Amino acid sequence: MARLWYDARLRAATIQIAVLGLAGLLALWLATNTAENLARRGIAVGFDFLSRVARFPISESLIAYAPSDTFARAFAVGLVNTLFIAGIIVVGSTILGLFVGLARRSQHPLAFGIATVFVETMRNTPLVVQLLFWYALVTVGLPNVRQALNPLPGTFLSVRGLFVPSLHVGGSPAILWTILLVGIVVIVIASAVGRRKRVRTGHGFPYGSIAAAAMATGLGATWIAGLWSVSVDTPRLQGFSFVGGTALTPEFASLVVGMVLYSSCFIGEIIRGGIDAVGKGQWEAGRSVGLSERQSLRLVVIPQALRVIIPPMTSQYFNIVKNTTLALVVGYPDISYVVATTINQTGQAIEGVLILMAVFLTISAAISLFMNWYNRKVALVQR
Repeated sequence: MARLWYDARLRAATIQIAVLGLAGLLALWLATNTAENLARRGIAVGFDFLSRVARFPISESLIAYAPSDTFARAFAVGLVNTLFIAGIIVVGSTILGLFVGLARRSQHPLAFGIATVFVETMRNTPLVVQLLFWYALVTVGLPNVRQALNPLPGTFLSVRGLFVPSLHVGGSPAILWTILLVGIVVIVIASAVGRRKRVRTGHGFPYGSIAAAAMATGLGATWIAGLWSVSVDTPRLQGFSFVGGTALTPEFASLVVGMVLYSSCFIGEIIRGGIDAVGKGQWEAGRSVGLSERQSLRLVVIPQALRVIIPPMTSQYFNIVKNTTLALVVGYPDISYVVATTINQTGQAIEGVLILMAVFLTISAAISLFMNWYNRKVALVQR
């Protein structure tokens, strides 16, 4: 027994199993106690309400929805809206954060000063206040529909939102999307093969360019054959609003602008810190082989800085996804909005909160898996 006890791996496994067992017993006790208390008060427990008719509207949805649909359909709409807005904010804040981080390292006093004021102002102002500011600016500061701003041909900006032209694919759009999907996959694989050959032999071959040319040829041939077509739908004033095109509502616009500006400050500081963590000797090494400052940054410094940037960037992406719940402040119908409305109508608070927790846990786990994979992919030392 003494030999088994002093086995570090066995002792660690035993402790972990014991902790998991205690956690499971605690969760079982909480679930049983909650179910008994709710039953004593005549409150039903379960997810049967998901099959009932929702009977509440959702102002914006990327998938078809009507108040006569079920609560399950409403949850699906909220989830798609959350994923859509989170993806836009992640991409936008990453791109803007890169410029902010580089400006914070700039030797130009104007660029450095603007970036510093921007970062300090945004980081030290509550996100809720920023969202309310942008929402008020959009809904109060812009003109009405008939006096809408027209900054670009076919583009209108008013208190109803931003209206822009949209593309409509006619004919057989399945052919178009199939060619695009297959072409993108082939281009990615061909580019990877070309890079590996260049690393292995020193001589590459433009596999990716050839695949892109083949995809463009296929798209052009099917378009000439009339298998698919593209038309532009321009917004036009009709009654008290615009019809046609694509409309970006004030709620959507204020949420995207506010969260992109807020998140880009943190991402910019992460990128700046990662670049500063690379020794100055690496910059000198790039100059010694004839690289410009931009080439040294892209080819020498950034690949080394990624191992410092990616871990905190993962945490920042988590924060972005969780901060999307503040969409309630401006009225954008994300998953938290749907859950709150469902709880008010059905009283199924525990089930609604559990669904909300499961959604964000799943999204966070997916982000973590992807970022960990990418971190291993760009690691300088492969194990």
